[in-house]
Amino acid sequence: MAETPATNPANMHCMHTHTCGELRATNIGEEVTLTGWVSRRRDHGGLIFCDLRDREGITQINFDPEHSDGDAFKIAETMRPEWPICVHGVVRYRGEDAVNPKLATGEIEVLIDHATVLNRSKTPPFQIEDGIETAEDTRLRYRYLDLRRPEMAARLRLRSDFTFAIRSALHDRAFTEVETPALFKSTPEVRATSWCRAACSPAASTPCRSPRSCSSSFSWSAASSATTRLPSASVTRIFAPTASPSSPRSTSR
Repeated sequence: MAETPATNPANMHCMHTHTCGELRATNIGEEVTLTGWVSRRRDHGGLIFCDLRDREGITQINFDPEHSDGDAFKIAETMRPEWPICVHGVVRYRGEDAVNPKLATGEIEVLIDHATVLNRSKTPPFQIEDGIETAEDTRLRYRYLDLRRPEMAARLRLRSDFTFAIRSALHDRAFTEVETPALFKSTPEVRATSWCRAACSPAASTPCRSPRSCSSSFSWSAASSATTRLPSASVTRIFAPTASPSSPRSTSR
């Protein structure tokens, strides 16, 4: 079954009907609602064009004072880069001279009749686009902006897909994922942390000299096997507080 805007997971339970990388010439004449960041704004003296960007792509939107309501055109005059906005309008053909072959949505634009500013943003320290020449320390300082750039967003999505594939493969082989925080709990009475022992055979809890070194982001254990498969850096040494709840400090180090 072909995926429609209504069945597209990116559009479910969202403020928009389509993503900014979804519209094509087949959508001409449809009324759509888009949400995204203002990527670029161009004022052509009476007509204002804007590139609206989300994680799926870019769509050009057009503000015409004869078609847009008064508030929508005023918003177009004042909006700045990286403002998140929500717009409603009609999809139309750009014209042969205005088609942009570099964009998947380059054949169409959306003529806006209503616009809402969801939030305002300060001018970003660098352009949110690929191929920028910006110092790495600046990019790291504003990492939340750097991750909006298409090439960085693609890497983030690749990492997500890779991690999901690993989890799916282990899950299909009857492994159980155990997050480390589920194995211990801090108590307000003492500064130590109570850990649940994970071992192949029963044993008494022993103090751990380096509790931080015993933890990892997550570990996997085989559900159908008697052997607990844990990495050496995972919870192989488990400790419990040696001080009583009434003691002001724990004696474990």
